[in-house]
Amino acid sequence: MRIDGPPVLPADWSALAPEEHPGETGTSMWRTIESGAVRTRIVEFSAGFRQDHWCPRGHILLVLDGDLTLELRDGACVPLAPGSGFMLGDDEAHPHIARSERGARVFIVD
Repeated sequence: MRIDGPPVLPADWSALAPEEHPGETGTSMWRTIESGAVRTRIVEFSAGFRQDHWCPRGHILLVLDGDLTLELRDGACVPLAPGSGFMLGDDEAHPHIARSERGARVFIVD
């Protein structure tokens, strides 16, 4: 990963306006900072959220609060609790869907 941009980029997440992204069910609210080709986000998933598409993009994520499950197209499910994380590579052949039963707040780098 190459991070281009200013040598220091402060991240006052609370000062960023959230951007709504509806799912197949529920919604997610993104607070995003981009620098070069790297995007960092704090995403809040509503209870009952299910992503509306299979995502092939790679991510590094850390669950801050709540529960998140990553469902892989091959049928594998990875449940994540607060303090747990996951790394997915960029892979068009093995996309994933995120879902949350109770809601979650997640830090994501991609």
